[in-house]
Amino acid sequence: MIEAHAGGSGPMSHSGESIAVGSSETFEDFYAREFPAVVGLAYALSGSRSGSEDLAQEAFLVALREWNRVAGFGRPDVWVRRVVANLSMSTLRRRYAEAKALGRLSQRTQTALPELSPEDAEFWAAVRSLPRRQAQVIALHYLEDRSVAEIALILGTAGGTVKKHLHEGRRSLGRRLQLDEEDDV
Repeated sequence: MIEAHAGGSGPMSHSGESIAVGSSETFEDFYAREFPAVVGLAYALSGSRSGSEDLAQEAFLVALREWNRVAGFGRPDVWVRRVVANLSMSTLRRRYAEAKALGRLSQRTQTALPELSPEDAEFWAAVRSLPRRQAQVIALHYLEDRSVAEIALILGTAGGTVKKHLHEGRRSLGRRLQLDEEDDV
């Protein structure tokens, strides 16, 4: 903790060292001296060990970017603590807003999926048993009625590759579902 000397000769660090106000202290020295105490303050404000380290690091990054200006302050230690206090309040507000949004989302009713007929359930079970890429291509083509070009774009692959997976997936499904060649998959 930084305190003023009883005699009024200037601030002292949490370890009892005298700090010359307006001194030409380097950022590295300032950081080494103040970081543990600033993390402690951030922990007290946030209640999170990892969050407190993040808050302290963020405050010291701001101090580093502005060091020429901050070093000239009478009490850069007070300034960095104010930054941590402000950041922790912003974090708490953000967490509160996120919690409210999640609460609103959880209260929404889930979209009911239609019941599948036994044939449809068997078909989609067979699709899920295909190799991953074939299943993706089949689902996008039949469920969403996507073109080969759209599927290629969605999956980040060539159109020829989509056609290959569509063909192989149809053939595998035909075998698994014991469909005749003329039956439409």
